[in-house]
Amino acid sequence: MAVNLQKGQKISLEKEAGGALSRVTMGLGWDVAKSGGFFGFGAKSQAVDLDASVVMFDESNRPVDVVWFRQLKSRDGSITHTGDNRTGAGDGDDEQIVVDLRTVPESVRSLVFTVNSFTGQNFSTVQNAFCRLFDTSNGKEIARYDLSVQGSHTAQIMAKLYRHNGEWKMHAIGENGSGRTFDDLMPLIVPHL
Repeated sequence: MAVNLQKGQKISLEKEAGGALSRVTMGLGWDVAKSGGFFGFGAKSQAVDLDASVVMFDESNRPVDVVWFRQLKSRDGSITHTGDNRTGAGDGDDEQIVVDLRTVPESVRSLVFTVNSFTGQNFSTVQNAFCRLFDTSNGKEIARYDLSVQGSHTAQIMAKLYRHNGEWKMHAIGENGSGRTFDDLMPLIVPHL
């Protein structure tokens, strides 16, 4: 059973997965909050384009690569974004980033996952937002983090995967921010590295 992470919580991926992991997927899902209408009748919803990104950092906490909707694969090939969802329509994950932990270069110490509202709406227009990490080989969910904190923020630093004593761990960061792309969050990410 997956761990429901709280802001700031850290877990060992292998302990939670029950063994060695080779590939994990970070899934991002959301629904657009309905607004207006009388008792829900005639409620309207407007498309919200949330974007998942992951920034790769080296031992000196310098960004070495990024995977996002404008670059769907890391230069080393270890991380792949499955594509941009611009509406949040449908059930389950709306965007996914697949990480092959075996081939992430040794020089990469941490992977920071972010979510941004590319269309600029704040998170009060979103509901049921989550990020989840699962074992790609069997679909078993390892951890889930609820992102649906209503508010005026347009972005969030979701989580960090990092190496510690030869093992991958996960830190649920959950820090709200503003900006349309991961680049706008870089000053907020640095203190978490």
